[in-house]
Amino acid sequence: MPRVVRFTARGTGAAVSGVGRAAGWALSGVTRRARGSTRPVQEPREIWLVRHGQSEGNVIRDARREPGAETLSIPDRDMDVPLSELGRRQAEAFGRWLAGQPARPDVVIASPYVRAAQTAALIWKEAGLSDTVHLDERLRERELGILDLLTWEGVRRRQPEEAARRQRLGKFYHRPPGGESWVDVALRLRSVRDSLAREHAGKSVMIVSHEVPILIMRYLLEDLDEQTVLSLGGHLPNCSLTRYVTDAEGHPQLEQVGWTAPMVDEDVPVTRPPERPIAPR
Repeated sequence: MPRVVRFTARGTGAAVSGVGRAAGWALSGVTRRARGSTRPVQEPREIWLVRHGQSEGNVIRDARREPGAETLSIPDRDMDVPLSELGRRQAEAFGRWLAGQPARPDVVIASPYVRAAQTAALIWKEAGLSDTVHLDERLRERELGILDLLTWEGVRRRQPEEAARRQRLGKFYHRPPGGESWVDVALRLRSVRDSLAREHAGKSVMIVSHEVPILIMRYLLEDLDEQTVLSLGGHLPNCSLTRYVTDAEGHPQLEQVGWTAPMVDEDVPVTRPPERPIAPR
C-alpha cells in the first residue's frame, strides 16, 4: 500500500510521463510568462485533476430528498468522510486502467480529506506503484462554515440572513461565517499553481481533490470568468479525470473533461452530482 505523507509548501519531486499526443514531447522550452513579469515561468508538462470516488457523504446527500428536510445526517467531520464501497471500486478501476498505460504517474498529490486520500492511495495501489502519496491541505474542499450539514431548506429557515446575503452576492463571492467563498478557494489554489510551476516544471502531476477545487483550477488554468466557472458546476463525475497538456508555447490546453472510461470499461457505475443539489457546495 502506498505510504501517505503530508505535502508541504516546498513540495517534493515527482512527475507523470506524458500520455496521448503529449507523449515524447521535449521538456525544454516549455514555459509561460508570469503576468506583469518578463521572467519565464515553467509549467508542469501535464496536470491531471481527479475527483475523489463516491463518498459516504455523497450517498447521504443524494438520499436526503424528503420535502422539508433541513439537515444532513453525516456523522463524520467533512474531512473524515470516507469513500463508499462503490467509491472504492471506482478508484480501483481507475488504478487498473492506469496500470495498463505505457507511461504511468510517478507521484500523486491529494487533499488530506479522507475520501480524496483514499482515492489516491487506491489508484496508486492498483496501478502497482509504491511511491508516496503526498497530502496538501490547500487542495481541501470548500469550507461551508455555519452552513455545513444544512440543506437549502435548512439555510432558508435557520440562517435567513445568510440566505439573503448569498442571493445578493452570488455563491462565487458569498463567504458564510466560518467558511469560504469560491474566491477564497481560488486564492489558495493560486498558491498551489505557483508550487506546481516551481516544484514540477516540465513534469506531469496528478492531483486528487474535490469538485469545487477542480472547478477553480479550471478557472485559473483557462482564465475563466465567474459566470462560466459556475456554469460548470454539478456535472463532474466521481473519480473522473480532467487533464491539461502544456503546449509548445507554455499554455495549458484542456484535453479531457470528466473522463470516466476506466469505470465504464469495467461496468462500475458512474456517479454524478444531482441536477438540483439539496445542499450548498
